[in-house]
Amino acid sequence: MLVAVLTYVGYGVLTLFGYLRDFMRQWKIEKCQNATERAEQKDFVPLYQDFENFYNRNLYTRIRDSWNRPICSVPGAKVDMMERVSHDYNWTFTYTGRVIKDIINMGSYNYLGFAQKAGTCQEAAAEVLSQYGAGVCSTRQEMGNLDKHEELEELVARFLGVESAMAYGMGFATNSMNIPALVGKGCLILSDELNHASLVLGARLSGATIRIFKHNNMQSLEKLLKDAIVHGQPRTRRPWKKILILVEGIYSMEGSIVRLPEVIALKKKYKSYLYLDEAHSIGALGPSGRGVVEYFGLNPEDVDVMMGTFTKSFGAAGGYIGGKKLLFEGLLQR
Repeated sequence: MLVAVLTYVGYGVLTLFGYLRDFMRQWKIEKCQNATERAEQKDFVPLYQDFENFYNRNLYTRIRDSWNRPICSVPGAKVDMMERVSHDYNWTFTYTGRVIKDIINMGSYNYLGFAQKAGTCQEAAAEVLSQYGAGVCSTRQEMGNLDKHEELEELVARFLGVESAMAYGMGFATNSMNIPALVGKGCLILSDELNHASLVLGARLSGATIRIFKHNNMQSLEKLLKDAIVHGQPRTRRPWKKILILVEGIYSMEGSIVRLPEVIALKKKYKSYLYLDEAHSIGALGPSGRGVVEYFGLNPEDVDVMMGTFTKSFGAAGGYIGGKKLLFEGLLQR
């Protein structure tokens, strides 16, 4: 409790000094280091909200050296890091050329150690690269569909226990680009308040109505489901075309595990659809690493869309979606 109180007090002090420094910059008492818009851009829509700009200038910059530090080794239990220094209070950095070795790694997603520079994973990747090269230079619908893509999707489907799967080149885009293909205008998305930014972006791009329920709170979710069924769409009162619930297996910023059995029970009760993001739970939960569904001993068929990434536990890149074959027939038409 004391740590939390002192943290908030520290933020309060930094905020007060931030307003004071902005006042000094406005009157040219202190030099303004941050980028400013040109005079001809004064009527443009701002790229950032006012407080976001304020936070970056006066709070984040003070502790910026704690993030984005470049490593120059495998992201294993220990890493090598490039040394950098700042002579202007973290506005800019200069690299010294020195490498700091054997730093304990507390921030990697390499949960299972697959992203190593030696071993079966590295050998298999090197063999495929030597045979297929580094890229296909085409979309999968044209000349870029390799037998390895098909093999990967079959393997993912078997691992998840679903009918079919589809692989993508980027985990973030797996969410942000597929949610708009699943729902649109006349549909309702019920999203956990702590969902990842990729889920939030996908929901916004879809054009569907979005309502937020409290984190892992089944009473809040059920209330929204009841209201959606009883009242339907605003103004017209027509039934929603689809109701899609968005949750994560392990919430990336909190580390909490979704109450999946209860979510599935509500999904069945109110005849809605469930989209489960297992980016952080696949490979990390369950007796054999099959994620939060296996962790709770549930049937994969009860989850309509099972999403995950290869960038965490599997030490690679990209993402996937798993589910019924009918789901992918629809996605391929989009």
